[in-house]
Amino acid sequence: MSGIEEFKSYLLNQDKSINTIKSYVSHVEDYSRWFQESFGISFTKLYRENILDFKSYLLNIKNLNAKSINAKLAALMKLNEFILSKNIQEDIVVFKTDYIKVQTEYASPAIITRQDVESFRQTILENESKRDYAIVTLLAYSGMRISEAVNLKLSDVNLTAREIVVRYGKGKKQRLVIINDKVVNAIKTYLSERTKLRNRDSEYLFVSRESCRISRTRINHIFNGYSDKITPHMLRHFFCSYALEKGWSVHEVAGQAGHANIHTTLIYTNPSMEEMKRKSNLL
Repeated sequence: MSGIEEFKSYLLNQDKSINTIKSYVSHVEDYSRWFQESFGISFTKLYRENILDFKSYLLNIKNLNAKSINAKLAALMKLNEFILSKNIQEDIVVFKTDYIKVQTEYASPAIITRQDVESFRQTILENESKRDYAIVTLLAYSGMRISEAVNLKLSDVNLTAREIVVRYGKGKKQRLVIINDKVVNAIKTYLSERTKLRNRDSEYLFVSRESCRISRTRINHIFNGYSDKITPHMLRHFFCSYALEKGWSVHEVAGQAGHANIHTTLIYTNPSMEEMKRKSNLL
């Protein structure tokens, strides 16, 4: 099989995000290790029989859940597509019908409350990091993804109009995000502090001491340092649920969060898992 770097380039040319590429590559490497351990050789092409054996191994030996198995199969589908394009083989051996069917969860994915979020923001504020406070406030009250936040440039932010242009959204789609006074005030305070930083000339909004743009890893590290419950993605879930609760329409939330499918947004109209458990005790 062609090298992993060629596979990465293939994915990049298809405008896949860096995180998607990392995920695909990791899953392909898992398959490669399994193949090596099973047969004592490296695989050069994909065979239907091997794919089915790998799926059985993941399900019965590794005891992975359906979502994890389907993610690995999706990566192998993309690999199959790649080696077809390289004329390494001529047949498709991984299909969407191989996916394990999963019933869509009914409960809302939002598991943190407004009090959780406000308490978290206050903890960050009292640590006196204006940048971290601005990042947390932005993620909580804009619905933006962490990858979108790290890629924001100063020119993308209009505090007077209370608007942010997300130029690097999922699928390379650009959208306009509305921000409230909490976000505006947090960013304003951060910007006054930013002028004193070594990387103040950076075009990116959020900088660090070491880099002209804060990294996704660094933001995750900040969250882990203050909470074992709240993550950047949970704040996105919180925003979608809380905005709907406060009267935003499903279409407004979908547009703000950059959901490609309205059904993704609709799940936030469902009750939380805790609420469903409470109701079950009423039966």
